[in-house]
Amino acid sequence: MASPISANKAELLAIANSVATEKMIDKAIVVEAMEEAIQKAARARYGAENDIRAKLDPLTGDLRLWRVVEVVEIVEDYFKQVDLKQAEKLQPGASIGDFIVDPLPPVDLGRIDAQSAKQVIFQKVRDAERERQYEEFKDRAGEIITGVIKSVEFGHVIVNLGRAEGVIRRDQQIPREAARVGERVRALIMKVERNNRGPQIFLSRAHPEFMKKLFAQEVPEIYDNIIEIKAAARDPGSRAKIGVISRDSSIDPVGACVGMKGSRVQAVVQELQGEKIDIIPWSEDTATFVVNALQPATVSRVVLDEEESRIEVVVPDDQLSLAIGRRGQNVRLASQLTESQIDIMTEEEASEKRQKEFAERSKMFEEELDVDETLSQLLVAEGFAELEEVAYVELAELASIEGFDEELAEELQSRALEAIERQEEAYRTERRELGVEDALADMPHLTEQMLVVLGKAGIKSLDDLADLATDELIAKKREAPRRRNADAGPPLRRQQRTEDKGGVLGEFGLNEEQGNEIIMAARAHWFEGDEEAAPAAEAPVQEEAADAESSQ
Repeated sequence: MASPISANKAELLAIANSVATEKMIDKAIVVEAMEEAIQKAARARYGAENDIRAKLDPLTGDLRLWRVVEVVEIVEDYFKQVDLKQAEKLQPGASIGDFIVDPLPPVDLGRIDAQSAKQVIFQKVRDAERERQYEEFKDRAGEIITGVIKSVEFGHVIVNLGRAEGVIRRDQQIPREAARVGERVRALIMKVERNNRGPQIFLSRAHPEFMKKLFAQEVPEIYDNIIEIKAAARDPGSRAKIGVISRDSSIDPVGACVGMKGSRVQAVVQELQGEKIDIIPWSEDTATFVVNALQPATVSRVVLDEEESRIEVVVPDDQLSLAIGRRGQNVRLASQLTESQIDIMTEEEASEKRQKEFAERSKMFEEELDVDETLSQLLVAEGFAELEEVAYVELAELASIEGFDEELAEELQSRALEAIERQEEAYRTERRELGVEDALADMPHLTEQMLVVLGKAGIKSLDDLADLATDELIAKKREAPRRRNADAGPPLRRQQRTEDKGGVLGEFGLNEEQGNEIIMAARAHWFEGDEEAAPAAEAPVQEEAADAESSQ
């Protein structure tokens, strides 16, 4: 049915095999590209309006070319249609509506046609090669790979990975590490993205995961999952900390990672350009882990605030600089390792803070409960910090305090409830002066004090509140670890800096579930019209049904 084009069969097959092998792609893709190129060249010769097809046999090398035409009664498109009489000559027995093939004579490609065909083949092969590269690397994120530095462009290092190229961006390099063209380099595959110009492979030498993978290569116990690296933190090129734990009680995790005479850890240190690594035993007990994480400093006391993810660490005066580290490095890495904010203070500062808090709470109880100084101090000494704690604690617990009886406990609780009501009334008055709608007071979990804060933030109506996202309402403020300047001689007052604004009510400790309830309750009025419309729409249907029954 189709006539062969004069061509060297062996040469065509040899080209297809050579390109497929060199580019490491399927031979069928190369054959398809060659067919497409021949089709394009033939359309240029016979007319682009023709529906021309080409077929290259991958086994024999036979190349055939033909035109597809439709059999019609009246020909309107002479390029794609033929009448029944002409169709009988091409294919006996053809009928109206059939698609038949019209063999085309051999085509000798000219210089321009050959160049165009070559471009089509190259483009097709290039696309297939890029897809193959992406498929090869897309699932390898988190692996360590070795390559050769190809070039350095605007501070970013381009690495030849053999079958593809990767990039180590400036922020993922180890500071002060010299990148020389031609040198071999190891890096972590961070992520692989599809791109029009081929896969984008992002590499890193600064990520903590890179250090963890290096340890897995050097320490067989980590590779075999006998020892696990539970946490890691890095200041690339300077210092790092890792928390390790052993699943086998007979194996010391720290000793295994250090190795004989430090051989194992030194291999990692050399790869990381001399980065000092502290290997710390990990513990489920947060306080114990914090003490370990702040090594080599000695810790006197640890106070945890789990709600705020905050840890207060007290150290002896002579250990302060060591605990903070140069430019805050030690406490910063410990914070990253424990995923908590760590505040470092001396014994003297801790004592001053406790005395200040004791005095403030005592003064508050003395004024709000109208009691003498001795009684207010006794409440604070027993651990009471807020009026709500006094008002809603079990009566027996309050009465069990030395010097208290049930009658005194009842009186204190009564006064605490009155004080809370006075505060609420004061906040309610302020809230109304700010113009906050009463409807907001009906929202779940919101107190009058919270409504005052909302009013000061310009949130005064249900719509204002409903427009907020949950994070905008309840997200807690995150603050950088408070620290001293360890190199500045006498201790300086630590400054607390806020890294982000947090939510409007972030200081009140609302959780995500409570935040969602508040937002959804505020948005409820948006959907009231929909609920009323539904029964109204059903009414005509019911009336029609009633009419139908009466007519019967």
